[in-house]
Amino acid sequence: MDGTGGTGAALERAAADADVVEGWLRGLAGNRALPVEVLARLLEFDEPSIPTPWLRHRPLDAAATELVVASPQVQHRLDVTENPTADVDVLARLARDPEPRVRFVYAVMLFEHRRRIPAGVLEILAEDPEPKIRRIVRGGGAPPVAAQEPAAPVLTPEQRVAHPDLHVRLEAAADPGLPTALALRLAADPENDVRLAVSLREELTEDQRTAIPCTVPQRFWSPPSWIARQATDPDAARRIASSAHLGLRRALAAQPHLPSDVVTLLAADEDEWVRRTLAEHCEDAPHELLVELYATVQDRYWSGFRHHRNFARPGLARFADDPNPRLRNAALDDPEAGPELPLKLADDPEVSARAVSDPRLPADELLRRLARPAHAAAAAGNPALPVAVMHHLLDLAGAH
Repeated sequence: MDGTGGTGAALERAAADADVVEGWLRGLAGNRALPVEVLARLLEFDEPSIPTPWLRHRPLDAAATELVVASPQVQHRLDVTENPTADVDVLARLARDPEPRVRFVYAVMLFEHRRRIPAGVLEILAEDPEPKIRRIVRGGGAPPVAAQEPAAPVLTPEQRVAHPDLHVRLEAAADPGLPTALALRLAADPENDVRLAVSLREELTEDQRTAIPCTVPQRFWSPPSWIARQATDPDAARRIASSAHLGLRRALAAQPHLPSDVVTLLAADEDEWVRRTLAEHCEDAPHELLVELYATVQDRYWSGFRHHRNFARPGLARFADDPNPRLRNAALDDPEAGPELPLKLADDPEVSARAVSDPRLPADELLRRLARPAHAAAAAGNPALPVAVMHHLLDLAGAH
């Protein structure tokens, strides 16, 4: 597909519809195959023709980053500072940006993204005319040593477990250096978090753990440090996966890699949050579990399971006719499906956006969809869209 062909007249007629033109601009802004010369033209369109956040999320190589950093629109330069894919050496020019807001956000994002900081950047920002920018890079704002609170007195182990401050008791309960006998005194603490911390101590027996009354929060997964160490030992990992303690099983499920039989145990766990933690955090989570959760989870986290490395698999196309729209959507993740799959789903109102943006969609069909208000954005965002067509859409958008 290398041009508009016989659909040119249809696109010209469609350009009279403001919703279609807005769809083209939004679609192109999100098109991951957008070449730098098209990006340059897209930057010329005034906001809010394109939603502002687009430059924060689309991939940007060095050439694309140069374009945005040089944009006369302040909002463009602000947004590129928040793009984690932008070239760090090109972004360094923003340390001398004439707009203080840009320099401030750039300084903040230097530490937010935890990326390499080019040589000389911190020195430039440390001399910025704006005090708030200097404070960011110098780590200023802390009170002088003489004005700080005096050091807390050293407490004995007995004082720690009997201390009225919840945080002191919490630290004691989780401290592996605290003698077990003293730690077990906290098994009757009035605060659930303290009892939970005691129950997660490495040295306890299974009987000792289960005897401690505590509730594990639903999204609990942050593991005690010893879980990560034992997770690499197959026998220890199996023992933890078979524990009656929900917290241990959820913490184990949060490990990035686990033995295959342990993964199988956790994937079949009776506790939903053990299974969910495995799917959300373990790179070895099984495909079947990911699909099940994607289809059934009822909170805002459901869509994330699609992005797991084990989700896309041959055979998902079997869900193309499933009554569950999530599974019809998942069908498009079948890497072996042909063009007939997105063509079949292109008119499905619940999955059409993904189907129309699928690069397997037949070329002539993709061009036709550009002229439809409901599909204009998805079609313009299709990475298979020819560059010549991208330019033609911008010509038409500019003329209207």
